[in-house]
Amino acid sequence: MEVEGQLPEGSWASSAARRRNMQAIRNRDTKPEWLIRRLVHARGLRYRVAAKPLPGLRRTADMVFRPVKVAVFIDGCYWHGCPDHYVPPRTNPGYWSDKVARNIARDRDTDRRLGEAGWTVLRFWEHEPSESCAARIATEVEKRRSAARKAKPDS
Repeated sequence: MEVEGQLPEGSWASSAARRRNMQAIRNRDTKPEWLIRRLVHARGLRYRVAAKPLPGLRRTADMVFRPVKVAVFIDGCYWHGCPDHYVPPRTNPGYWSDKVARNIARDRDTDRRLGEAGWTVLRFWEHEPSESCAARIATEVEKRRSAARKAKPDS
């Protein structure tokens, strides 16, 4: 029986306060995503937000340019194991370290599966400068659009 304020045995959170804190973390529309999207939009590019690049793949990209098959991910340093900023947790380290390792493995699997389907995957860390991320996105989208125009037979 669960008592108000107490966590069930084996809970993923070490305290009720930690649980509330972790549940409040956004998984989309983070500040880095919002800044990059704003800059890309200002360059005249249009995209889908938090969309599935492939119908059968239960994964969403932060930005999807479907006609040219470009998927953009802005990864959080903690949740995706940034080599520069990830700090292993001191509380419940077994669970959280395993969670981050599973996230990294899923990211690599996503990259592989999208690549096999002909997609370009662009990944950025949340700490990277938004302007340089937007510039790389715009360059890749324009490159793929240009290649598509060249490949299209004249009517």
